[in-house]
Amino acid sequence: MNITDLNTLVSWSKNHKENNLFGRYLTYADIEPILKNLSQKFSKEIIGHSYKGIPIHKITIGSGKIKILLWSQMHGNESTGTKALFDLLKWLDDDTHLMVNEILKACTLVFVPMLNPDGAAVYTRVNAQNIDLNRDAVAVKAPESKILQAVLKDVNPKYCFNLHDQRTIFNVGDYPATISFLAPSEEESREVTEGRKITMSVINAMFSSLAQVIPGQIGRYTDEFYPTATGDNFQKAGYYTILIEAGHYQDDYNREEVRRFNFISLVAGISFIASEKDNSNYEAYFEIPNNEKSFLDIIYKNIELVEENRLVDVGVLFKETLEDKKVIFRPTIEIIGNLSEYNANTIINKNGEKFETKLSLSKLFDN
Repeated sequence: MNITDLNTLVSWSKNHKENNLFGRYLTYADIEPILKNLSQKFSKEIIGHSYKGIPIHKITIGSGKIKILLWSQMHGNESTGTKALFDLLKWLDDDTHLMVNEILKACTLVFVPMLNPDGAAVYTRVNAQNIDLNRDAVAVKAPESKILQAVLKDVNPKYCFNLHDQRTIFNVGDYPATISFLAPSEEESREVTEGRKITMSVINAMFSSLAQVIPGQIGRYTDEFYPTATGDNFQKAGYYTILIEAGHYQDDYNREEVRRFNFISLVAGISFIASEKDNSNYEAYFEIPNNEKSFLDIIYKNIELVEENRLVDVGVLFKETLEDKKVIFRPTIEIIGNLSEYNANTIINKNGEKFETKLSLSKLFDN
């Protein structure tokens, strides 16, 4: 993507997102009116129902030969990708953008914007049967998994985008891993197959565009092979599957900034696919830094544990709980010790403040 297109896209994303969607808790009730009001440019279809009977939709736009399947919220408590998809739908509805016209001539885009509405309703990773849809690609026990498999067979896409959220703990150096990408492995050896090379090339295009917006905050998710995972099995079956993990951005616990970066990534990737450029630039994928796990929400430094007569740091992560249809972030102690190799969204120096026991450290949260 050239710099003019990127700047235009960044400006659009700041001012024209789908304002009817906000925050971490998104349910079918939030997206239903938007689906109903989509313009006639989009083809809409209910392709099945969740275990509890909530409709699951497929949305199609474009007339091109390159078919792309995108889905989100297969984990009910991972909604950032859903917001980004609806931002993308709004952008695709505006044919004043030259990029939009080029994409829709070259590609047919198929969206399943909320695969797990039952999990979304109660803000859980799993569906109503306690099944993790992202570990159900082989057994295919859940109705939602059957729906996704049926869409895959019907559409027969060349490319897939699998959208998820990752925890705050992931980082790239001193910064949170705001967006992480993955070209899934096809088997345990993690061989760089021809299919993975093509997937990596798309990710490189996404990375190179996004790195101009949030440099130093983009990671590469582990390519450990999961035998029952959706992305791994779709990649193994010959569908070029790009995984996007939306993570944390400074003070952005509602992930409203992250949705923009997710949206920009999607447009960059789809634009690259539509251009049918050379897919041989896969090696740069390995220059994307690996995700690490040394980021926390809060670090309290230099606390004296009286019974142990030593200074420690206390690392805190927020536990997300749904209360009265709101996501509440409850601080919980994750790690105690020397956290000099960790970083955090907030660092508080307690200057030797005394605590009698490790249990009493919970008083920190009252400050």
